[in-house]
Amino acid sequence: MSKDTVGDGVVVSMEYTLHVDGELLDSSDGQGPLQFLVGYGNIISGLEEEMRGMKIGDSKDVVVQPKDGYGEFDDEAFMQVPRNDFPKEMPVEVDAELTVRDNEGNARYARVESIEDDTVTLNFNHPLAGDELHFHVKVVALREPTDEELDHGHVHEAGHHH
Repeated sequence: MSKDTVGDGVVVSMEYTLHVDGELLDSSDGQGPLQFLVGYGNIISGLEEEMRGMKIGDSKDVVVQPKDGYGEFDDEAFMQVPRNDFPKEMPVEVDAELTVRDNEGNARYARVESIEDDTVTLNFNHPLAGDELHFHVKVVALREPTDEELDHGHVHEAGHHH
């Protein structure tokens, strides 16, 4: 299988920008290209699908709908928690981002929606849930993964993790 196009089992290095509602939210500028292993759910499915078949040097504008991105906005994904349930040292203020553990012990991302008296309302929706994601992507390199990367299903790179 050739490694000159984006497809399953290829490590892609891409430069990208992400706009939502016309606002730049994320970009590879300044942090170097993002590397990901195709076919393992390393990046959101809507973007991965659209990138299949691209070659080095190709760039593309991709619009990803919520269902193929970070999910639809869920009106049920809110929880009210007494302020006392949070560790005292935890900064609990509106828009603060927290990681909380659910009953199964899984870490869940939450954002403080509102605080009334001693009750904190948490929003478990991803910040980009329900948003249409506008990506501009450029493929800058393709390579075969190492055995270890294939084994683990993701790229091993020094530096930042998403």
